[in-house]
Amino acid sequence: MGNFFGELAKKLAERWVGLLAVPGLLFVACAWAGVQLGWGHALDTGLLAAKATKLGSALGGKPGPSRVLALVGLLLASCGVGLVVQALTGPVRACWLGRWPPGLGWARRRRTAARARRWDRLVTERRDLQDRYPRTTRTAEQQSAIDAAAERINRLSLAAPARPTWMGDRVAAVDRIALDRYGLDLRFGWSRLWLVLPDTVRAELVAANGQFAATVVTAAWALPYLALGVWWWPALLIALTVGLTGWTRARTAMAELTDLSEAALDLHGRTLALALGTVPPESFGPLTSPEGKQVTRHIRKGR
Repeated sequence: MGNFFGELAKKLAERWVGLLAVPGLLFVACAWAGVQLGWGHALDTGLLAAKATKLGSALGGKPGPSRVLALVGLLLASCGVGLVVQALTGPVRACWLGRWPPGLGWARRRRTAARARRWDRLVTERRDLQDRYPRTTRTAEQQSAIDAAAERINRLSLAAPARPTWMGDRVAAVDRIALDRYGLDLRFGWSRLWLVLPDTVRAELVAANGQFAATVVTAAWALPYLALGVWWWPALLIALTVGLTGWTRARTAMAELTDLSEAALDLHGRTLALALGTVPPESFGPLTSPEGKQVTRHIRKGR
């Protein structure tokens, strides 16, 4: 047990340094530089060096306890910023997933409707191509045009848009596909499906979710730099870079997470039905829609 708690403490310390201390120290350093330089001398490295030398001389002339207190204050400030950023990850995640606050309900509805209209237009274009080029006489070039139209639809959303954001629709599409294809309501079924998944599948899902969570933290660091931009304009460039990096990585991580979730449903939907006893023990293959609806009736319990 001693070794276990020792390793646990080591991992917690590494996580603290990675998520709070180092990014927090970088922000505190940028904040100090920004306050010292301001907008007028934002890139004046000579002035910054002079300010840093003056600060170092002032600290060097202080007694040991004062320097220790200054170091402790620096660490506390960096950790405080890190904790604020951790608190901001919730709103960032909610924004990306389309869970906007009630006050922005009008914007959410307008954005969702616009995405739905575009999706319907792309679907209509693909159907027109399929009608124009019958399968029996379709050439390779015509099939490529149809495939390109399908790719444009899937890039926008894998199902009819129900959220105002791309990442929100990726999550909603898994629920929609589960209900339309398998008759399974994942709002009630996912937690039960999770319990019957093999350990390797759960490990893959946990890793993908961890990657997405890390990108949310990365993007959340853009917000304090955005606030710092009021005093120091280079912080706005840092905020833009950090925010775009987090957002682009989040799209990749969300695509992987939802693809894995859909694959887990495809491969182990019947495992859930077998565990609940709603299908015969000798049954095999993907879950059918009638079987999925029976599972849904069982797990909803009339709710």
